[in-house]
Amino acid sequence: MLKQGHGSIVHVVSIQRSLPLYESTIPYAAAKAALANYSKSLSKEISPKGIRVNSVSPGWIETDASNAWLGEIAKKNKITVEQARQSVMDALGGIPIGRPAHQEEVAELIAFLSSKRAASINGAEYVIDGGTLPTV
Repeated sequence: MLKQGHGSIVHVVSIQRSLPLYESTIPYAAAKAALANYSKSLSKEISPKGIRVNSVSPGWIETDASNAWLGEIAKKNKITVEQARQSVMDALGGIPIGRPAHQEEVAELIAFLSSKRAASINGAEYVIDGGTLPTV
């Protein structure tokens, strides 16, 4: 039986585990796929000891680094930063909400999953990608 409040592990995976970009992210995607599998397995092993294990799979997250990367893409291709942003979203197959996730949105989800309010959530994976991955 899960003992509430004893502990929680939240692994940060990535939608790349399901959407590898062959030209650039195969090793990253493989590592994230392995982590997702490990997370699910670990949840079965240690939840009886009072430790919940869940994973969060973000899509593209807007960060200072990703904004700098957009600047590099824009400069290299002689396009605007907004055009570079759109080209990345297109490469991902589109982001229906029209933007990458904000860091704070991902952090809020992780904080919730780590809290006592999520005491009965275990072995789950939450995708936070603005709708990039189609549902099954």
